[in-house]
Amino acid sequence: MIYLLLSIVASTCIFIIFKLFDKYKINTLQAIVVNYFIACLFGLWMYDKPIVIGDIIESKWIYGAIGLGFLFIAIFNVMALTAQRKGLSVASVASKMSVIIPVIFGIYVYNEGVGVQKVVGILLALVSVYLSSIKSKTINNPTKGLWLPILLFFGSGVIDTSIKYIETTYLPENSIPIFSASIFAFAFIIGSSILIVKAIQEPFKFPVKSVIGGMILGVVNYFSIYYLLKALNNESLESSTLFTVNNVAIVMVSTLLGLLFFKENISKINWMGIILAIISIVIVTLA
Repeated sequence: MIYLLLSIVASTCIFIIFKLFDKYKINTLQAIVVNYFIACLFGLWMYDKPIVIGDIIESKWIYGAIGLGFLFIAIFNVMALTAQRKGLSVASVASKMSVIIPVIFGIYVYNEGVGVQKVVGILLALVSVYLSSIKSKTINNPTKGLWLPILLFFGSGVIDTSIKYIETTYLPENSIPIFSASIFAFAFIIGSSILIVKAIQEPFKFPVKSVIGGMILGVVNYFSIYYLLKALNNESLESSTLFTVNNVAIVMVSTLLGLLFFKENISKINWMGIILAIISIVIVTLA
């Protein structure tokens, strides 16, 4: 249970760090690039076998790692923008509701069971993302700014689905640390390439606060995944129960922290969306 608690804390801290980036004017892209370098180092450090570059390049999962590296850098930026512009509750709901996408993928690809309970949960999840994203300032134009949480929702879902597919299809046993480190490495390379292009096009500064912020984010980001995997190894909790508790707790804690520390405005419609998000997670995960 302690690993699950640590995973919830680390995952929630990611959203808070993104809000603090905005508050202290830290360049989000620069910090995210540093974050993936640090996360990669932690992944390599956790891998207990010799690291052979040739074997990594020739592995069946290498192209998947490259694609995920691109998605990681892109969707992490979208997550940051969502947290900064729409609030912690919106970012947490949109990212955690993405669990619906791998569920749908499992139904079609792995012929997993589908019933009324799952269908209801999926529909509630879609509605919850919309309701939690509407802000009072845009009530007369409800679609304004919705592209951020919608993109985060689908992007996070594609990432989770891709990781699950690669893990079950191409990934050998005990290769998760090196696979994760490779994804982080490609995300770092892609992000660095973007920064280099920006530096060529215009005057470029890389302040120390971007490095420090990125290092903190990298440690938190890595351990949010590490502790979740450790919790999944605990046989006393079923994975469905664990994911339910994990996702619901992150949504609720992020919402409360947004209210207490960032004075975010959460309307009745937003609360309705958050409640529907929690209900849909429980329904789908326990179906």
